[in-house]
Amino acid sequence: MKHTGLKFRVVALAVVTLVGAGGCALDPQADPGGTGGGLAPVGKAEQVTGASGVSLPDQRTLPTTSAPKPKAVSAALRDTTPPKAESGRRLVNPTPQTKTRCEQGEYQREVEGYLARLGGFGTVTVDGRQSSADCAAIKKFQQRYDIRPAVGRAGPLTYDVAKRLANTDTSRCTAGTGTTFCVDLTRQTTWVMRSGKVVAGPTVTRTGMAGYATPAGTYKINFRNLKEWSNPYDVWLPYWQRFNGGIGFHETTTYLHNSSIGSHGCVNLLHADAVRWWELGSVGSRVVLVGRRPGT
Repeated sequence: MKHTGLKFRVVALAVVTLVGAGGCALDPQADPGGTGGGLAPVGKAEQVTGASGVSLPDQRTLPTTSAPKPKAVSAALRDTTPPKAESGRRLVNPTPQTKTRCEQGEYQREVEGYLARLGGFGTVTVDGRQSSADCAAIKKFQQRYDIRPAVGRAGPLTYDVAKRLANTDTSRCTAGTGTTFCVDLTRQTTWVMRSGKVVAGPTVTRTGMAGYATPAGTYKINFRNLKEWSNPYDVWLPYWQRFNGGIGFHETTTYLHNSSIGSHGCVNLLHADAVRWWELGSVGSRVVLVGRRPGT
């Protein structure tokens, strides 16, 4: 029995060696047609993403455990975290309102302004005072972009996300006549265009962390898999669309708004966006990435 077990382990090791461990990192020889830069080799850092590029037998049905259930968000990542004072900015102490159950946040006026520019979340009055209508619009915005807790308070995270989305310039992405997936690495946003028109987004994303910066450039989706297995990190990557070596779009496996971490180059998406990007994409779809993630 001991001899048999030893033989099995040797064979298993050989199989792993032959298949290789993929990750969200660029293989410089895997995508000669791309115009982006290279990445450092994958190490043992952080918990997020990567994909093997090895398809599974059933590509049509997601597993019942397609991604780990999101863990409770620590207080440091919640939108109720007190913001750091900005130069020349006087922070307003949040106070309960008499007309609504929502607490007023220190970025009330700014968030109202950004939501008014974005549209689609309901009526907001840009006056810096919380109302029932403002509360409902902010809640809807928070729910759409998985900002926790979604309680209608205009805190620093809601402010940051709203600002990035409202200031995304979709004209920076040079789109062709077909489908083009666009990523603004600087603002950490992404959208989809067809024939020069935005058909989805902009929405939020999170790309490669420090040392594994997602490279700007123009690429094409060259492989898709509804459920891709990440060899290095032992996790499913739902709605996988690879476009550059081991780099691709996929649903995030951690809390997207934890900006202290990131992928090894992949473009993380919220569930609803990952599904939509999958529906719009196909092998050959164009991918354009501009800018660079701050801090990488």
